[in-house]
Amino acid sequence: MRASAVFVSALALLSGCALPLPDKPVRPAAYDLGTPAATPAPAAAASGAPLAFDRVEAPAAIDTSALIYRLLYADGAQQPRPYAQARWSMSPPQLLGQRLREALAATRPVLEPGTGLATLELRADLEEFDQVFSAPATSEGVLRLRVTVFAPLAKANRLLGQRSFEQRRPAPTADAPGGALALREATDALVREVVDWVGTLAVPRS
Repeated sequence: MRASAVFVSALALLSGCALPLPDKPVRPAAYDLGTPAATPAPAAAASGAPLAFDRVEAPAAIDTSALIYRLLYADGAQQPRPYAQARWSMSPPQLLGQRLREALAATRPVLEPGTGLATLELRADLEEFDQVFSAPATSEGVLRLRVTVFAPLAKANRLLGQRSFEQRRPAPTADAPGGALALREATDALVREVVDWVGTLAVPRS
């Protein structure tokens, strides 16, 4: 009787070894904005007025590493949906802030706010950064940013201008890689717009 129990236990152990091992969890693919677009020559870096810039602000729904898409044809794009196997290497506000700072620094000194040395201060609010599907196989990267520029050394922190920027770029494929590429191209175009606009603002004399 005891030998029979040992045999049954051994058989169960062997059967357990034959069971397939569970698959390893798949790590989500990480995306970023790629290599920055071409910037002016370093000699032009000191030509613009010093500008203070800290970071891009964003609501909690955007300030996350999730790569978000929306189905315009299904629910009016009201419901943000994260890709399960894709994410950003940093949150969109961080990615955009890094790209914007690099582009601005190519035309002028960029300082931290509160130094008392900048004649301009830029504040940026990210309002949209996602892939929007108008049909199951058709989507685009949509990016909206509101930019406000002040003269911190002027009386009453004088407002120099405020403008909302929007860029849309078609996604080459209806998936996360296509959405990431579309948002990268939209970001490059928007950053160029912001830098050009800041360059048109009249700097008040201190």
